[in-house]
Amino acid sequence: MSSGIKIFSYLPNPRVWKSLIAANLCGANVEVVGDQPKNLPNWLWDFDARELTEDDKANSALIRKGRRGFTNDLYKTDEFLLAHPFGTVPAAFDLETKGGIFESNSIMRAVARSGKPNNLYGGEDHVLVSRIDSFLDVNLVFSREHQVYILSIENMNEVLYNRMKSAYEFYLDGIESALKLNKFIVGDFISLADISFVCDVGYFLKEANQKDVLDAQGFDLISCKFKNEYPQCADHLIELSNQEEFSTVITDGFISL
Repeated sequence: MSSGIKIFSYLPNPRVWKSLIAANLCGANVEVVGDQPKNLPNWLWDFDARELTEDDKANSALIRKGRRGFTNDLYKTDEFLLAHPFGTVPAAFDLETKGGIFESNSIMRAVARSGKPNNLYGGEDHVLVSRIDSFLDVNLVFSREHQVYILSIENMNEVLYNRMKSAYEFYLDGIESALKLNKFIVGDFISLADISFVCDVGYFLKEANQKDVLDAQGFDLISCKFKNEYPQCADHLIELSNQEEFSTVITDGFISL
């Protein structure tokens, strides 16, 4: 079996885009399998993920209670849950060992490691690797708050709104500061920190599609002043998203700045 990473997920998914962009930049082998979010309950969640057969549907041992965005029962093999104890997507597997890798930033790291030698993840510089990890850790907090925010946006309250606003400001304040000193987030080259920034912040800007929903509940768009408040971030997002390695992956675009 060839080396590389296989990913099962709902599609399109900006969190999967991270790995595909990294693969474009480092020549890694990445396979992606999946379907629209509403169709994933009709799939068998496994290393060899596929649409359910009638025999699968009749096998009660495969049925698991849906969580984190899925209200339907889901069909997952024991092998899938062994590799992915939290049972979520995107779910990645090493093609050689079938070992599970979860969380989008960790999957992206695995992709960078599996490609040709590169600086996406700091190369042999362990301090630089840790610095990239530091940005990715803060990015993860922002991303998780965004997930809760999106799932709750039609029933928003001040606590959730202020949590998201705080995470948004904390993350972008740091990125803005970094970009005032460097061409890219960690220095003079693209790293995983830049890829994750583009995908997660670009995805967050689609908050604009929910303006009417938020207005009706008395809330403003958190990102309404993004370009003015974070000009370095805005320029960086636009410049990178227009590069071929990014633009060929980002299939449904971001909100125009």
